[in-house]
Amino acid sequence: MSQILKNKIIRKKAKICVIGLGYVGLPCLINFAKSGFKSIGIDLNKSIVLKLKKNINHLNNEKFDFKNLNIDFYDNYSEIKACDVLIICVPTPLTINKTPDLSNLKQTINFIGSKLKKNSLICFQSTSYPGTTEEHFLPLINQNKFKVGKDIFLSFSPEREDPGNKNYDLSNTTKIISGFSKNCLSLAKLLYKSVCEKTHTVSDIKTAEFTKLLENIYRSVNIGLINELKILADKMNIDIYETIDAAKTKPFGFQPFYPGPGLGGHCIPIDPYYLTWKAKEFEFNTRFTELSAQINDSMPYYVLEKINYCLNSKGKNFSNSKILLLGVAYKKNIGDTRESPFWKIFEILTKFKSSVYVNDPYVKNFDNIVPNKLQIVQKINENIKLFDLVVILTDHDQYNYDFIKKRSNLIIDTRGRFKPDYKKIFRA
Repeated sequence: MSQILKNKIIRKKAKICVIGLGYVGLPCLINFAKSGFKSIGIDLNKSIVLKLKKNINHLNNEKFDFKNLNIDFYDNYSEIKACDVLIICVPTPLTINKTPDLSNLKQTINFIGSKLKKNSLICFQSTSYPGTTEEHFLPLINQNKFKVGKDIFLSFSPEREDPGNKNYDLSNTTKIISGFSKNCLSLAKLLYKSVCEKTHTVSDIKTAEFTKLLENIYRSVNIGLINELKILADKMNIDIYETIDAAKTKPFGFQPFYPGPGLGGHCIPIDPYYLTWKAKEFEFNTRFTELSAQINDSMPYYVLEKINYCLNSKGKNFSNSKILLLGVAYKKNIGDTRESPFWKIFEILTKFKSSVYVNDPYVKNFDNIVPNKLQIVQKINENIKLFDLVVILTDHDQYNYDFIKKRSNLIIDTRGRFKPDYKKIFRA
């Protein structure tokens, strides 16, 4: 182990660099700065860095006094050489063909590879398939003629962020830690213990990468199951939410999951495809995993079928209807719109020439994320009765559901906020 780096971490003299300042990277950076480390944040998106420099948290567009923390922000890699710890939190999305898109990760690796210095700890937090960290980073270390575990220290520690969760964050969520060698693991554990109450070590980097996928695929499979059963329950005239409430009274062997219009967020809609893609290298088909992802991906189309059915029942169709979509965020009480099922539903409705309106009290930056053809309803008021159909996509607690029920002409509820009456309120 590098005694120099160990002492720096213990004394909080190590300079921390977090690359990628999204929902994972920015909270990580703030936690290290609050813990007393000199920290820098890097994001190649200049508008994000500009906001942060103006003390605006771009994740919610609210003021945050970064000046009280020892943090500097950059939109380039110029300061990497001066840092002792590099934490990589860049996004790892999918291509249009549902295969891993590692372009952000590869770009970051190539940039830092040319600026590596001895006695540095490199920690990856970006989710990917097992083997990613070693396959893409080790060659650069060898190219620089450094020895892993002696000159450079390599770790993977999967993120466990849950945007909007007021009970758990980086500090009180057990941190999974792995290292390429014993020395790498020891340094990584020492680092994360400075900001996390609990840590859990695993035997190697691939295991840590696999753990992250397991956590999210577990949710994908169970949500896929309940989404499929929701459709069946609807056909059988059974209330799926009443069924779930009854089943969860069992004190063992059952954990409740709830249906919806599709999955959102960066991880759950994406991670199953990372594993199924990698599994093919081993001539193995992860059928269960892939099926759950396909079911969840199909849910926006089920919602659209219900919209069509409900409009037809009132003598309307897509092209002559005014539709209000309540909720752009992928889950309630936050403004995170990544991979939200809203986007697919909106795309198809506009393709069918519907007049689409939207409201989401938690989304503050509509100008940046919503196409010009979408019409924004800032507040829900008496004018809600002017819409042919109101679709609840995100069940924010801020909505007045009694008012919505009383004033709307027709409602499709994708979140189980209302009891269906098959005259005015329909489930989807």
